[in-house]
Amino acid sequence: MDTVETPKPRPSLPLRILRFPLVLMILGFVLFSVLYGLSAFVAGKPQLIHHNPGEPLVMLVMAALGVVIYKFFQRWVEGRDDREFALAGAGGELGRGLMFGFLLFCAVVVAVMLAGGMKIEGLRGMGDLWAMLTMAIASGLYEELIFRGIVFRHLETMLGSWAALAITSAFFGIAHIFNPGATWFAAFAIAVEAGILLGAAFMLTRRLWMAAGLHAAWNFTQGWVFSVPVSGGKAPEGLLMTSRDGAEWLIGGDFGLEASAVALVLATLAGALLLRKVLAHSPAIAPMWAQH
Repeated sequence: MDTVETPKPRPSLPLRILRFPLVLMILGFVLFSVLYGLSAFVAGKPQLIHHNPGEPLVMLVMAALGVVIYKFFQRWVEGRDDREFALAGAGGELGRGLMFGFLLFCAVVVAVMLAGGMKIEGLRGMGDLWAMLTMAIASGLYEELIFRGIVFRHLETMLGSWAALAITSAFFGIAHIFNPGATWFAAFAIAVEAGILLGAAFMLTRRLWMAAGLHAAWNFTQGWVFSVPVSGGKAPEGLLMTSRDGAEWLIGGDFGLEASAVALVLATLAGALLLRKVLAHSPAIAPMWAQH
């Protein structure tokens, strides 16, 4: 005997407005940007934990809090189960992202060294290990949560995959224009090389673990391993003592190697290969007005 399913009641108008992608994107962006700033403040405030393992440990706790709040936001505001930080398979995706980010930046350094733009002068040791680890955790998790987990996802729902990738890439680049040592070329390089690469990592897995690991490892490797400025910050004291000398297009100037043509080419190529893999598995999402 067939059973007739009772249709679900239509959500109220205020709830439909709240759950419209543009509204959710704005609410999520504001909420997690504030939480990102608060996490950096909490980890950097107590002088007692500076330059010791307590600093990244506090940031790790704040990052975990961000994930928990994201899950609650998905459940109680968006009305869906969290997929982006689902725990099944998280270790493998995070590990692949970390390894990919490390190897990719090492490839950039090797290419710049072969072109005569960078030298390794010696071995320093621990240096700014704890500060760089704190920075990597914060930027890797919160920036991916905001740009890919919130902005990209809701733009994709409204405008489709390609528009979402283009807009978030541009937005990501513009967000770096106010960094010390930034130029318009540096912002362009970040938009293209990082925006496409990290967007593709999210599209491939539809989760944030791989993108967050890639982002964190890229920043940590340039800052701590090779003592290179991270997005225009002061050159940290990392594991290796290095020097850069040459044309700005090669070494990236004060912004660091992220603003070099070498990083632009290699990271964009890696992003394009990831996008090719994405399209081999599933088609791009169409804009909402073109969906049936």
